[in-house]
Amino acid sequence: MAEPKYPQRRFVAPPGSTNVFLVRHGASMPYGDEPFPLLDGTGDPPLAPEGVEQAERAALRLVEEDIEAIYVTTLQRTHQTAAPLVARLGLDPIVEPDLREVNLGEWEGGAMRRHVAEGHPLAIRLFAEERWDVIPGAEPQEIFATRVRRGLDRIVAESPGRRIAVFTHGGVIGEVVRQLAEGGRGFAFATADNGSITHLVQIGDRWLIRRFNDTSHHPGGLDRPDPADDGWIPAP
Repeated sequence: MAEPKYPQRRFVAPPGSTNVFLVRHGASMPYGDEPFPLLDGTGDPPLAPEGVEQAERAALRLVEEDIEAIYVTTLQRTHQTAAPLVARLGLDPIVEPDLREVNLGEWEGGAMRRHVAEGHPLAIRLFAEERWDVIPGAEPQEIFATRVRRGLDRIVAESPGRRIAVFTHGGVIGEVVRQLAEGGRGFAFATADNGSITHLVQIGDRWLIRRFNDTSHHPGGLDRPDPADDGWIPAP
């Protein structure tokens, strides 16, 4: 009798597991002379034209994932990024306030982009210490971490065993993955691109990180630097 063979197989999430697709919103409007409008103290810019295109491409990718629920935050860029998928699936998005972006205190409204581009001393310290609360008045790191985990736990509790798309922010995605990686550096995962997809699977009380910053649905994978860029701009 032939001996049984055991080939390598692709991962398949077991029945009852919850699949979470974290989608970073599309690129928002550039910061100019005027600050972005604020919503509850947090910058709330709309999507730029390229962000609208990124939203469409993310939707085309996610329609293949049998999504059963869609979550957004309070900020308009997540609603606008989710809109193409909402239209295709006919699902009403659910707002999860705890997954909104980290509040940047005195650097809210787009000022952070300018300070980073100009090499502000606090921006240099921010990257060295990998804590958002280096910025004056910014949300304390521990409070940010706690509310992000609270938001993640709540949406999973609401949709156990389902496949859900969560349209959120770069800082939030970085914090979620850092926590699930059990103690990664503060900014180790704070590089999610606009329109990227990060795939998480919850199996019982365990989490698996299946994909981080998947940009295969965008031209060039969003991994080619723009010659106009003069430095790394962190997630927010």
